[in-house]
Amino acid sequence: MAYKQFSLNITLRVLVLCVTIFLLFYLFFNTNLYATTVILFFLVILQIYLLINFVSKTNKDITRFFDSIKYSDFSQTFSSNVKGASFEDLSNSFADVMQKFQNTRAEKEENYRYLQTVIQHIGIGLMTFTPDGEIDLINSAAKKLLGFNVIKNISELSSIDNKLPDALINLNAGNRVLQKIVENNGLVQLAIYAAEFRMRSKKYTLISLQNIQNELEDVEIEAWQKLIKVLTHEIMNSITPITSLANTADGILEEFEIKSSGINEGLREHLEDVRGAIATIQKRSSGLLKFVDAYRNLTKVPIPNFGIININNLFRRIKTLLADEITKRNLSFNISVEPPNLEITADSDQIEQILINLILNSMYALEKRENPSIVLRGFIDRGSHGVIQVIDNGPGIPEDIIEKIFIPFYTTRKGGSGIGLSLSQQIMRAHRGNIRVNSVLGKETIFTLRF
Repeated sequence: MAYKQFSLNITLRVLVLCVTIFLLFYLFFNTNLYATTVILFFLVILQIYLLINFVSKTNKDITRFFDSIKYSDFSQTFSSNVKGASFEDLSNSFADVMQKFQNTRAEKEENYRYLQTVIQHIGIGLMTFTPDGEIDLINSAAKKLLGFNVIKNISELSSIDNKLPDALINLNAGNRVLQKIVENNGLVQLAIYAAEFRMRSKKYTLISLQNIQNELEDVEIEAWQKLIKVLTHEIMNSITPITSLANTADGILEEFEIKSSGINEGLREHLEDVRGAIATIQKRSSGLLKFVDAYRNLTKVPIPNFGIININNLFRRIKTLLADEITKRNLSFNISVEPPNLEITADSDQIEQILINLILNSMYALEKRENPSIVLRGFIDRGSHGVIQVIDNGPGIPEDIIEKIFIPFYTTRKGGSGIGLSLSQQIMRAHRGNIRVNSVLGKETIFTLRF
């Protein structure tokens, strides 16, 4: 029906045009009505223009329709008002297709926003980049982990670690690598996984970044605790009977001396030597028992008794406790808390124990240092976590030692037990926090407690 209406419209227009042309030629050759002839001429031109415009209107609509699809412009509308009901079905079809495109595009945009929300809120760092290192996507977890707010190319990661950009670029799909990087917060162990995909004929590498330092520390602490339990158990089982036998032997000798008052001087000297040897065994056995008992504390870290701690008050209390040592060593001891009313949720006694241990270690490191200085600093980091730092201007810790200082029994301090820092690490893990160390040789050492 639409086609018939269109054909009828064309036929009528052609007939009217033919009649008008006939009249034009008739007036031109047979009359002197020049004004009327001119008017008919322009009328013919107008009719031809309207006919061409009427015929080409559908083609224009189709061209506009495909251009809308080509340039993803789905705001176009197609109405049949110009031609009436002639091509109403075609206009309706155009409108239906455009509406479906709009719905599909809206659905894709919603899916994209949903995917972006998931990617940005996931706890694992994600990053995609092209073979030349240009970053296409990076989520909040990766930015936080790497310490960047804005990053456009993998090469910018060289500011963290010179080896990191090459490690990411050269990582093959399906492979995993462990990469250590040193931040202001201390050592970070990254587990990096890679996958490859193509999109819009471009090759992309998808990298996942996860800080497994805490997990490694938990596993390491658990392994040390198991080892210590086995060692202390075996040592206690071996030393206890030796101590008991030494006490028994000492008692027997003492009783023998009392009963044998008439023994000669030579035998008495031998008995004194034996008693001295037994006393030495008793003393060393008791010392070993106390030594082992001290290490058993590493496997018995009490559950923290959480409460609100005012950092300013905590620092001043510690400074008062160590006032004599500070004066004796002529130390510059400063406190910095920002904001001044900073508070954390922790076990006051356990945190105080950690800080005193760290400060005593700093004092030991500053013994031969000119103008020794210790700073206790409290602040809130970019992640809104409470942070406490113990900073000294000592000689620093060599890189080959800094990775070992939290290992139980390891110490560089004469007469040290090697359990202070390990115990501090376990206490911080019980607080769901961590302790890190950052040191610059010849300049400073910073121990950071992050809650």
